[in-house]
Amino acid sequence: MSELIERLRANLRAAGIPAIDDDFAGIVEMGFLSRVADFARIVDAAPADTLPDYLDAGNLPAPTLATAPAGPPAAAPEDTIAGIAVQIRSRAVSPVELTAQALAQIAARDGELNAFQVVLADAARAEAQAAEKALAAGTYHGPLHGVPLAVKDLLDLAGTRTRAGSSFHGPLNASQDATAVAKLRTAGAVIVGKTRLSEFAYSPGSNNAHYGATANPHDLSRDTGGSSSGSAAATAAGMAFAALGTDTGCSIRIPAAFCGLVGLKPTWGRTSLAGGVTLSWSLDHLGPIARSVADAALLLEVLAGPDLRDGRTLRPAPAFIAGDLTAGVQGLRIAIISADGSGAPLAAEAQRAAVGKAAAALQSAGAEVSELEIPELDQLRVLGSAILGMEAAAFHLPTLRTRLDDYGSFMRRRVLANFVYQPVDFIRAQQARAVLRRRMLERCAGIDLLIGPIHPGPVPARGVPANNGLAIPFNNLGWPALTMPAVKGEDGLPIAVQIAGKPWQEQTVLRAAYVVEQALGRMPLV
Repeated sequence: MSELIERLRANLRAAGIPAIDDDFAGIVEMGFLSRVADFARIVDAAPADTLPDYLDAGNLPAPTLATAPAGPPAAAPEDTIAGIAVQIRSRAVSPVELTAQALAQIAARDGELNAFQVVLADAARAEAQAAEKALAAGTYHGPLHGVPLAVKDLLDLAGTRTRAGSSFHGPLNASQDATAVAKLRTAGAVIVGKTRLSEFAYSPGSNNAHYGATANPHDLSRDTGGSSSGSAAATAAGMAFAALGTDTGCSIRIPAAFCGLVGLKPTWGRTSLAGGVTLSWSLDHLGPIARSVADAALLLEVLAGPDLRDGRTLRPAPAFIAGDLTAGVQGLRIAIISADGSGAPLAAEAQRAAVGKAAAALQSAGAEVSELEIPELDQLRVLGSAILGMEAAAFHLPTLRTRLDDYGSFMRRRVLANFVYQPVDFIRAQQARAVLRRRMLERCAGIDLLIGPIHPGPVPARGVPANNGLAIPFNNLGWPALTMPAVKGEDGLPIAVQIAGKPWQEQTVLRAAYVVEQALGRMPLV
């Protein structure tokens, strides 16, 4: 460890970053260097002439077009977008009334939850009135028309500051909406506010030195997970029908899992991140946190597609087609992840039992279910964390040099620890990533979907980061992955499962998730 610390000191000095002794002690205490040796072993195993992952087009399977959509089920519950959209379109419910209810819920509960960075009450009322007038004039923009939604404060909203969970980012109001926000507006949604997150989204918990932690609506003493903590709390507590999140290592899926919601991380490049603050260019994803599988599908249909502002979306990715969620899973080949190569159990008994229940529901619906050991997952976990760290260090380098003391201690030490890597390590990591991606495609060649736990144990205490080791491998791969509640634990909190698919196969993931949801039910609002 002393050798690593000396290397880290030397690299920080060379970068012009004024770290102090307390930083190095904190980095060791927090375990931020604990897997550097594992990283070295993984990259050393990759042949030196391997084409790096970002250049290897052969690692990106061609997308498959789905069949034409039949739309969400007609009898969706009224606390979901799919259900309330029917009421709005028939004018049985007014967008103005719905927005007033959402704002009242925010006023009543945000003091204890700490879900919102900023509430846009006046703007939301004006948007709701405009949505109501459009309906009266015979104009309907689709299922999001007049529906109150929230946006993670990592995304630009014209006329507001994007703090990204920090004390100093975004000193000026944004001049234009992030692409994802603009798509919500075009679809008629009402934006009620921007939600809390961990500092610069660099924690799997809601811990934030500047704004405090976000409480779990199911139990105020427990955490929401991170980094899209406020988006999950707001959706579960009835403050918004759904919210946007971003996911670099778990940040949509774990908050959704801890709050009893559906969280969907699409295929990398499926949705635009233009107008969002970067954590890791090659691992960042944007997607919905919603109350039902149908709602996640509706939101993805709005959000998906190429964007000239974000070159990541210009890879071969056809417009998303939701398809018929009720098509079922007959004949799909689904593998329960039984081991990840770490040598440790994937999760505690309660979490494994929840996976068993979900898998049984899929098998009863006609899927072929088997077990599969995937030893590559632990290596993908290590590489993903390292690549994320190197890209985050590059993004933050200018402000680490000039505003180091403005970072909170957790964020400061976590990002400083990434300077332990050498310049060549990024390329070697990309070579190892290419090798592992090919191995994963080979190992899963006869499999349509993977299912497993999303967190190894119970929901942590409020402000305590979660364990994202079961989530980040799918960021590293860029494969779509969804989390959803399966059962309630003995502590009364949701226990979720994760369903992952091949690139561009969100429709297949959603169909399987819908089967599980119909069999095991949804979690009620709290």
